[in-house]
Amino acid sequence: MELRNINTFLKVAATQNFSKAAEQLGYSQSAVTVQIQQLEKELETPLFERIGKRVFLTERGMEFTSYANEIMGAANRARFFAKEKGELDGTLRIGGVESVCTAMLPDFLLTFHSSYPRVKITIKSGTTEELMEMARSNEIDFVFTLDRKICSGEWVKVVERKEHILFVTLAEQLQERKEQIPIQELVKKPFLLTELGAAYQYELERLLSERDLEIMPILEIGNTETIIHLLRKGMGLSFLPAFTVKEELEKKRFSEVRTNLPSVVMYSQLLYCRNKWVTQEMQKFAELVGGRID
Repeated sequence: MELRNINTFLKVAATQNFSKAAEQLGYSQSAVTVQIQQLEKELETPLFERIGKRVFLTERGMEFTSYANEIMGAANRARFFAKEKGELDGTLRIGGVESVCTAMLPDFLLTFHSSYPRVKITIKSGTTEELMEMARSNEIDFVFTLDRKICSGEWVKVVERKEHILFVTLAEQLQERKEQIPIQELVKKPFLLTELGAAYQYELERLLSERDLEIMPILEIGNTETIIHLLRKGMGLSFLPAFTVKEELEKKRFSEVRTNLPSVVMYSQLLYCRNKWVTQEMQKFAELVGGRID
């Protein structure tokens, strides 16, 4: 049983498309077809069902996925068993939602690069749904998201942390009034909000709509760093993950604006597709962020 054929099987399983798998592997589509046929012949069972341009794992194909990942994982570890940790020289591809990319990932990437300077790192941003689609087609290795809890057999969760979402403003703006502000009054103030697409933004809109309320922001922008910069200048309030304004809150430049709206909690989650062949680079990054891939 050739490792090449098993690797091709995992690519096809991830992309659900022979031509996409061939493009990512640098093979012709006919070569991919032959490799899958060879593997199916060896295993004496069909691994894929072909429906139109897409292919789907058969029941036996889904069972074989775990074995394929184990085989490729063992082969990957064997290639690196004699190397020092600094000698990793592959690629790590991470997809993250905007708030994670700007406020959480940089410190992790700096530490990872100092330990593995030869590893090439690529980052892509998008919504949770967009990133999951990229992972399914093997365009990225990890999805690093901020969302409601994701519980699905399709995904392996490496890390999950509770994250609070806060109303914040420049501390000077609250000097005269530090008590709780009724939400009916708060929504009338000038707000800088992230664009639709962030899960916590949808949750805020849901809570407000239940009370027949709406925020009409003076600015909507996808970049949280821009919002934070404008808040420093005293330009209104915002609704942001606590980790994005942690330093500003600790230094008392910003203050949390308390209101009678229920607290909004999301979860930062590092995920990868269960069909994914786990590389040594993925394993090391998972360990860095506090998780582990078994």
